[in-house]
Amino acid sequence: MMAPPEPRLAAVVVGASRGIGRAIANVAARDRIPVVLVARSRDDLETAANDIRKLGGEAFTLDLDLFSADASTRLTAFLAANNLCCDILVNSAGYGLRGAATTLPIPDQLGIIDLNIRALTDLSLHFLPGMVARGRGGVLNLGSIAGFMPGPNMALYYASKSFVCSFSEALHEELRHTGVTVTCVAPGPVATEFLKRSGADRVRLFKVLPKVDADYVAERAWRGFKSGRRLVVPGLSAKLAAFAAAWVPSAIMLPLIGRLQRRSNDPCPCGSGLKYKDCCGARSRRAGSRQGSQSH
Repeated sequence: MMAPPEPRLAAVVVGASRGIGRAIANVAARDRIPVVLVARSRDDLETAANDIRKLGGEAFTLDLDLFSADASTRLTAFLAANNLCCDILVNSAGYGLRGAATTLPIPDQLGIIDLNIRALTDLSLHFLPGMVARGRGGVLNLGSIAGFMPGPNMALYYASKSFVCSFSEALHEELRHTGVTVTCVAPGPVATEFLKRSGADRVRLFKVLPKVDADYVAERAWRGFKSGRRLVVPGLSAKLAAFAAAWVPSAIMLPLIGRLQRRSNDPCPCGSGLKYKDCCGARSRRAGSRQGSQSH
């Protein structure tokens, strides 16, 4: 009786239906390895998979809700059914919300933790032991320059990306003698649907900062991962933002980010039910005017 064939090594890209995840999947397919595309939207997944197949790559699709407690188990079963194993895991699924934490819906904010932190951690811890046993492969996690600083008016998103950066860098150090690589890619604003879905496209910060292309980020993320790098910060503007986060005092940085990510018509975080410009914003302007008068 013949032994069953060894599972083939595959790249598993979570959040592959659009944006940076989809771009990374395309780059991975160029290495002539099977690519497993994972996301919730079946139609978008098939479109992404067809693009890879047209270029001669091999793509599998799994529509999976990462909020479900058995997501990693279902993904493992899918890989086994297709005689595949996860050699490279790309965690690119995530979302953010713009607004004061006291005014945004609590379930939606907790969802950021569930997807950006819990699901990423679950999948990483689920597949890393197999990579270590084989002495190869690794995890590429999508962080952000938002992970280098607190982010008033996008508090949970920034905090979640801080976790991604910290977790990834710690794992990189733990595993650096095992043949397994863990890399965090931390781009600045990227020209994807994320900005619109999160509401960040309407605030000054994301209008001021230059945006990079998802393909640009994907190329540099994949190259950095393959060369065993701990952290990849693609683009000059992202590098400058990371430098500023490290060296500009928090007393200056925090109010600046808060102002740039707030709109005057936002609900006031004090709970008054008024718009910010008519409540705490008005008091802040009056206080500033009084200080200006006293200085003269």
